[in-house]
Amino acid sequence: MGKVIFWVVVIIGGLFLARILAQQNAKERADERQPKQAAKRNRPPIQHPESMVRCEHCGIHLPRSEAVLIGGKTWCSQEHAKLGKRA
Repeated sequence: MGKVIFWVVVIIGGLFLARILAQQNAKERADERQPKQAAKRNRPPIQHPESMVRCEHCGIHLPRSEAVLIGGKTWCSQEHAKLGKRA
């Protein structure tokens, strides 16, 4: 009976030791990933693509925020708006 108790204690002790080592390894892996996750959080937000418009005079495409809107038409510059639509 004494040998059985000895082996039960040894097996339980080995399992306990294996569990402690596994937790330490998991913690180390998590610490290694931490800077990468922090870098992802510090990234600027992804900007969505802006719609493009076409200049009525020269036909160039440009972002809507850079276009000149006059009379419901879009132009790439004030100069092209003054020149009007090309024939």
